[in-house]
Amino acid sequence: MMMMGYRFHPLFWTTNWKGKQDSSTAGGSFEHNITGVHLPEIMLSIIVAGSVFFPGLFLLSKQCLKSVPGLRWNEGDAVIVSARLVSSIQAIMASTAGYIISTSCEDIIEDQHWLTSSYILFAVPYFVYDIYAMFLCYWYKLQVKGHEVDNGSKSKVMAVSGYLHREFLMVLHHVVMVTMCFPISVFWRQGKGDYFQGVMFLAELSTPSVCLGKILIQYKQQHTLLHKVNGAVMLITFFLCRVLLFPYLYYVYGRYASIPFYRVPFAVPWQCNLGAALLMAPQLYWFYLICRGALRLFTGRSSRSRRPTTPVKPDFEGHVLLPQQSNGYSAQMVGRDVPTMSH
Repeated sequence: MMMMGYRFHPLFWTTNWKGKQDSSTAGGSFEHNITGVHLPEIMLSIIVAGSVFFPGLFLLSKQCLKSVPGLRWNEGDAVIVSARLVSSIQAIMASTAGYIISTSCEDIIEDQHWLTSSYILFAVPYFVYDIYAMFLCYWYKLQVKGHEVDNGSKSKVMAVSGYLHREFLMVLHHVVMVTMCFPISVFWRQGKGDYFQGVMFLAELSTPSVCLGKILIQYKQQHTLLHKVNGAVMLITFFLCRVLLFPYLYYVYGRYASIPFYRVPFAVPWQCNLGAALLMAPQLYWFYLICRGALRLFTGRSSRSRRPTTPVKPDFEGHVLLPQQSNGYSAQMVGRDVPTMSH
């Protein structure tokens, strides 16, 4: 069978690949190719590719929105829409990878797919880029809302402080994804559980509707049917792909191990339970915000209807109704952010 020393790096084989160490033909040739590969260089190349792709896509989109005849958007609008576009594309890529991986693994523990670790490496730079992209969106929103924003160092420090205060949970989510989830997923797993990683990629299915909701709010389209339909889609996909994610994974493992669902937490390593709890907590919080905003949207309740005698200045970020998500809707408005990749 394949040498155990290679299990640490599942980038090189697909589901149910079987090689014999003593083979002098195909298996031996494959083993020789593995030993000749410089793994760190391959991993670094994939990370570099992601580091170029996501910021490059953002800059290309922004430039097109600013220069294409018939559009010629200003810098702020181009930045905000481009950030949403990149988040949506990353979500589609992650969901596609997750579908391919999860449908390719028959044994949910042992089967492996090369795309699992490869996409994790490719997507890690996205979370670093997105922290900066969210700050740019916040910076231009301040300008739209009438705040005096200049390029002085004091103004930038205040803007960074306000951004970190407002988006603390999202920034923390992204930092944890890079510093903890990335090394755990690529190294600590030792090639096991690719099926579970693929299913977790599918959590990104809720992101495109969140991003569309933000764009509709940016252009004051909260009254449209599209905004309501998109809000319903976002509510459903967020519940199915994020809230039910870990209960489903525990259920699948219970069937695999032939144990009752309620006994699964006691049968898996405590690190798995801790990680699931830490990742699940913000999803439940964001889903609560989404539900509260959806209630306002579909019942017609808003701050304007509750205080009819007090004029309310339209707020660029969300004068209405849904919570928000590198991806979401906000509690009092739909403008704040709720994550991407569970990633």
